[in-house]
Amino acid sequence: MTAPRRMGTESSKTRRLLLDVTERLMLEEGYAAVGVRRVAREAEVAPALVLYYFRTLDDLFLAVLRRRGDEELERQIRLLDGPQPLRTLWRLNSHPGNALTTEFTALANHRKAIRTELAARAAHYREAQLEALTRRLAETGVELPPEVSPAVLLMLTNALGRIIMMENTMGMTTRHTEAIAFVEQFLQRYESTAADT
Repeated sequence: MTAPRRMGTESSKTRRLLLDVTERLMLEEGYAAVGVRRVAREAEVAPALVLYYFRTLDDLFLAVLRRRGDEELERQIRLLDGPQPLRTLWRLNSHPGNALTTEFTALANHRKAIRTELAARAAHYREAQLEALTRRLAETGVELPPEVSPAVLLMLTNALGRIIMMENTMGMTTRHTEAIAFVEQFLQRYESTAADT
């Protein structure tokens, strides 16, 4: 039986460079542009070095997903701890900075390992967001309508924000003004702008 081959260290500058190049390619050209040879060429290293750090292309994608996922979750929890958790939740979910998530979602349709990891991370994300949102709503005294639990609010905000973001990316804005006006009215009603100060 052969010993597992050695992998490069996680703190290596070369490893970070390979992750950065992969992420950039995904954002600029889509996940289909990412391959071992392409990443190597863009990073100005030999293809064997990419495989030294990542045994497979899936391992490379998973490393990018994990790195950005961990950073983003920490950022969101920190932001949700502010004075206006509902407005923050809306901004987080309707912001066009979710392009990498969109690429990983598309990639998950074709790669089981990515789909499994993405689903597990999304479930963890949602529970962490819900915990932070519920705690912060209680601390700020925001009382939602009885039929709208924090979990329902989280799901609706995530869904509407992502739809608007995805449609904006495609250039479609039909009826967005009405939906955004509804959200703004809801936010005004349940979180006064005075909390910004």
